[in-house]
Amino acid sequence: MNPATPRVAIAPPRGKLGVLTPGLGAVATTFMAGVESIRRGRSKPIGSLTQMATIRLGKRTEKRSPLIKEFVPLAGLDDLVFGAWDPIPDDALTAARKAGVLDARDLDPLADFLSAIKPMPAVFDNHYVTRINGSNVKSGKTKRDLAEQLRQDMREFKQAHGLDRLVVVWCASTEVFISAGPQHATIEAFEAAMDANDEAIAPSMLYAWAAIMEGVPFANGAPNLTVDMPALVQLATEKGVPISGKDFKTGQTWMKTVIAPGLKARMLGLRGWYSTNILGNRDGEVLDDPASFKTKEASKLSVLHTILQPDIYPDLYKEFSHVVRINYYPPRGDNKEGWDSIDIVGWMDYPMQIKVNFLCRDSILAAPLVLDLALFSDFAHRAGMKGIQEWLSFYYKSPMVAAGLQPEHDLFIQQTKLKNTLRHLMGEEQITHLGLEYYP
Repeated sequence: MNPATPRVAIAPPRGKLGVLTPGLGAVATTFMAGVESIRRGRSKPIGSLTQMATIRLGKRTEKRSPLIKEFVPLAGLDDLVFGAWDPIPDDALTAARKAGVLDARDLDPLADFLSAIKPMPAVFDNHYVTRINGSNVKSGKTKRDLAEQLRQDMREFKQAHGLDRLVVVWCASTEVFISAGPQHATIEAFEAAMDANDEAIAPSMLYAWAAIMEGVPFANGAPNLTVDMPALVQLATEKGVPISGKDFKTGQTWMKTVIAPGLKARMLGLRGWYSTNILGNRDGEVLDDPASFKTKEASKLSVLHTILQPDIYPDLYKEFSHVVRINYYPPRGDNKEGWDSIDIVGWMDYPMQIKVNFLCRDSILAAPLVLDLALFSDFAHRAGMKGIQEWLSFYYKSPMVAAGLQPEHDLFIQQTKLKNTLRHLMGEEQITHLGLEYYP
């Protein structure tokens, strides 16, 4: 069967795509090393939907299930070029060795590639991330000046490497908690606050503003208030730039978005969900600061209420207890361990429990998300999509949505939305799983 005609004009992925990451720590170096390992035939892209997942097209009887990367015109892995900003001047090889995620047997064969990736000076301020110090930092009279330096970095990186396009994926640490205020309400107020060096304008916001102004898609992998504010949403829409976020959905929260929909699907009650984590990498050290943890806590706590809808199902989910703890434990490194104790209720109010002990590797789970978000964000831009990309909610703990809407947290609904968006853009029918063969 001939392929369908795309419903929108999608520019082909010609030339090279630059992937820039604010942050060259555990997540970014694991992502970069993994892509290069795949390109050299040393490993497989496990965990990446863009590389390994299929997508069903048409009726089941047609038996059409191509790989997503064969169905959608995505940039190829051989066309990716990596760059980063980081307050610590270590090259990607040194940073990866310090992060301790990947073994020497995997890093040593890639030493030539990784050592050539050196971070550009970062926009960084200890007021927003208190547990990190570094010398590779930009200086400027105003925050707008710093943001303009980031714009220049993007132009120079693109020119130096002969790139056709760029995407930016935030892989840096969690900043302190900031609530949206009048400084974030309009573009004019935001830019005036940059000029005034207002504390409400965090470094991550400068990266987002700079990327949007340069016409570069921006994906936020941390729970910071970065791009999810009226000013930058408006700017992205006006500039025709895709944006998405926030906070990569990797370990414990990913499990919640799998288990909670199962409880709700069976109409089983929930009385409490206690979650605790130990983590010893740079992210764990940053989250040991109460102000930074508050940012992460807000992201992690939002999931269950949205999935379970206690306002609609008060008999099952009204006033359940939800507690989240993160403890910095250096010996564990990047190998995060999460415990969940879940108190559920069944028939005739009889209590039951679910216990989950997830020994995960945080950056190993995050790296393929960075790849997918980079490729899908670039695809969205070439397809003329702009502003919030809600179809990418699958990848985030706190998905961005249009004003007045609640985010969808159910992983399986998110997956359906992602694949149906691809089907729609490529001119295929959306899959509803509604079989009409039994009706006259």
